[in-house]
Amino acid sequence: MIFVSYFYKVESQLIVTGSKTERYEALIPQLKALIASETDQVANYANISAVLKECFGFFWVGFYRVIENELVLGPFQGPIACTRISFGKGVCGTAWKEMKTILVPDVEKFPGHIACSSQTKSEIVVPVFADGKVIAVLDVDSDINDNFDELDVKYLEMLCGLLS
Repeated sequence: MIFVSYFYKVESQLIVTGSKTERYEALIPQLKALIASETDQVANYANISAVLKECFGFFWVGFYRVIENELVLGPFQGPIACTRISFGKGVCGTAWKEMKTILVPDVEKFPGHIACSSQTKSEIVVPVFADGKVIAVLDVDSDINDNFDELDVKYLEMLCGLLS
């Protein structure tokens, strides 16, 4: 199945079938083009969240922005979420503190996991950097255990690198 979307007056086709690799490979250049001309990060976060949710059917996709000394909920797709997360708390706060991607196959086994939704079973959180500092994190949740792997790490890190 292919659906047509309009990215900044340019018609694009987003592939929503095929292997995970094929979908990421098709999306990365299109997302790069989409955000290249937009300087507002919130707008970029919103579009990226929507595209990832639509293409992969993840349970929850969104960004938390670093504001002062906490993560504050930014644009997302999915059910209601936690609004603020402290530095070093939960998966998102830990990814911020450690400045690295965190892949959690089973959230019940992650010490200090913050359960914004009892339906979340696995999670991946990828930091977004600017000038060597974490400015946001991309949080992707699944309602399936062990739903993320090294392919997700690779491509989501690549995507977040485009936001730097």
